[in-house]
Amino acid sequence: QVRLVESGGGSVQAGESLRLSCAASGSGLIINAMGWYRRTAGNQRELVAAITRGGTRNYADSVKGRFTISRDNVKNTVYLQMNSLKPEDAAVYYCNANTVSTNYWGQGTQVTVSS
Repeated sequence: QVRLVESGGGSVQAGESLRLSCAASGSGLIINAMGWYRRTAGNQRELVAAITRGGTRNYADSVKGRFTISRDNVKNTVYLQMNSLKPEDAAVYYCNANTVSTNYWGQGTQVTVSS
């Protein structure tokens, strides 16, 4: 069993930054890809960014150049540095982690961006 604990959400003004963190815990843990998704007010869930264990990154077009995903494989933690935030980035952000057999989700953290 894997538990994902997210932190770092909050309310900011447009143009400001936030950093999200997600720590995975569990015995015998080997995590492959980790990533961040968000659910917008329209209730659509979309991939924001993902990173493999080897460090290959993938970003949604809407966040390229503004967001950076990174991970610490020793700490089983993934980070999302969000710069130049826009009102359309406002959403609940969910951490995701994949083991060889299971897909896990965090509880979500709210990001609010005011114009």
